[in-house]
Amino acid sequence: GLAALATALPASAQPRLPFPSPAASVSQEIGTSRVTVEYHRPAVRGRAVWGGLVPYGETWRLGANEATTIALSHAAKVAGRDVPAGTYALFAVPGKERWTLVLNRKAKQWGSYFTDPRDDLLRFEVTPSPAPFTEWMTFSLDAVEPGTVRVAWAWEKLAFSFPVEFDVPSIVWAEVDAAVKAKPDDVATLMQASRWALRRRERLAEGRAWLDRSLAIQESFWNRELLGNYLREAGKTAEAIVALRRAVELSKGKAPDGYWKALEETIATWEAEPAK
Repeated sequence: GLAALATALPASAQPRLPFPSPAASVSQEIGTSRVTVEYHRPAVRGRAVWGGLVPYGETWRLGANEATTIALSHAAKVAGRDVPAGTYALFAVPGKERWTLVLNRKAKQWGSYFTDPRDDLLRFEVTPSPAPFTEWMTFSLDAVEPGTVRVAWAWEKLAFSFPVEFDVPSIVWAEVDAAVKAKPDDVATLMQASRWALRRRERLAEGRAWLDRSLAIQESFWNRELLGNYLREAGKTAEAIVALRRAVELSKGKAPDGYWKALEETIATWEAEPAK
């Protein structure tokens, strides 16, 4: 009969039925890191939610269907606490005033029915605030400053958020050092490393050495322009102008006209400055 047919079909042939609470995800890049929240969106549908549909004092999946998850591409601070890179289930224990949020190491699980507190990595409190009515539960990720994103949640007439912070300079420096070690003679890698040093105004001697190595391998308008910016940073404006003029020369016919025209405007600005 039908039951026998269902068991005989391979798993891949089983039809996927729509969930009443559809899947959603939201992702945000911070520096070179990324936070991603995946969840299913329940609707209020006129129901009494808090203390009714969602009981107080019980672990809730913070959504519907599978557990809501939060993925961190690099180690971060979540609500001020250190969390390694990885993907975690994100649960809530709602209270009448304060909620406890839980990061659980077992990301793939159905709801919170079989969760084991021994797998909890982190528990912290939030205080939901009154908010405009939201029919479909919603997560959003709001970048608030370099290195920090707020994970914001809203449903029914409540909302809360918590910060996720990455040490962007340290993460990028580690990536730069690894890239230069892996490709010590790759011009693009050397230039990116040199740009980062100049942008941060850190390790400038190394940055200049990487730039000089790129120039020795292959001169281009890109590294000549970067040399001009390094010289300018060092207070050597006359030499910087020479480097930018060379960048203009190299760029004509190879870069959009707007590129070298912008360089010429910079040269004119630097030339017009009173001598120090």
